[in-house]
Amino acid sequence: MVAAYNRSAMTAPESRVGTGYDLHRLVPGRPLIIGGVHVPAEFGPLGHSDADVLLHAVVDALLGAIGAGDIGRRYPDTDPRWQGADSGRFVRETAALLRARGWALVNVDASVLLERPKLSPHLTQMEANLAAALGVPAERVSVKAKTGEGLDAVGQGDAVACHAVALVTRVAGPAPSPH
Repeated sequence: MVAAYNRSAMTAPESRVGTGYDLHRLVPGRPLIIGGVHVPAEFGPLGHSDADVLLHAVVDALLGAIGAGDIGRRYPDTDPRWQGADSGRFVRETAALLRARGWALVNVDASVLLERPKLSPHLTQMEANLAAALGVPAERVSVKAKTGEGLDAVGQGDAVACHAVALVTRVAGPAPSPH
């Protein structure tokens, strides 16, 4: 005889994963800001805000994990309030929304794709900035740098991109409905 499934006996916390992606064309004369770090370069990403691809991808990952839309719906590029905005604000506000909805960040992992300049000297500071904006210890944040190996828009030096993933767990609020 097979025992009946007992949902109430399950005590594992609810966890969710969200993914984020951002891509910006690189143009002369714009500052290259990644993870809140001003990286010395003769070009930077074209965008409505500061076009920080790392922070934008992380915001999308967090919003996706809690089912709260995406960065374009919360901070549309058609809204003049966000013209030239520091994307750290988007991260701080999204982290506050996460907490307000009863979620805690377990970790964030991101890969920034940029052909040049090399980002390795800046990764530790990017991680520290991101962790501070999220309100979590630095060991919960990982930022890696990759190139496009001469392929596609990133590899040709025409764009910068970022992939991010975030894991969150419920710490407060209503229990999820079984149906």
